[in-house]
Amino acid sequence: MKLLYFAWVRERVGKTEERIDPPAGIATVGDLMAWLARRDEQYAHAFENAKVIRAAIDHRHVQPDAAIAGASEIAFFPPMTGG
Repeated sequence: MKLLYFAWVRERVGKTEERIDPPAGIATVGDLMAWLARRDEQYAHAFENAKVIRAAIDHRHVQPDAAIAGASEIAFFPPMTGG
């Protein structure tokens, strides 16, 4: 699956996107963020406060308990403000 990173999540991870094959047992967006945080120091910094990070699966905003099975693209971004 393809992961996209935006704003300060992108800056902390150090890349705009990547392709991954998460291990068995990674079933939800929350699981994925926790797994990513364990990858290395940059990911740990990016996902240190996962509760504030928003996610979208295939262009649909989702909650951390959303299943990732069958997803082709998952995007992570900080909260947005409007004006």
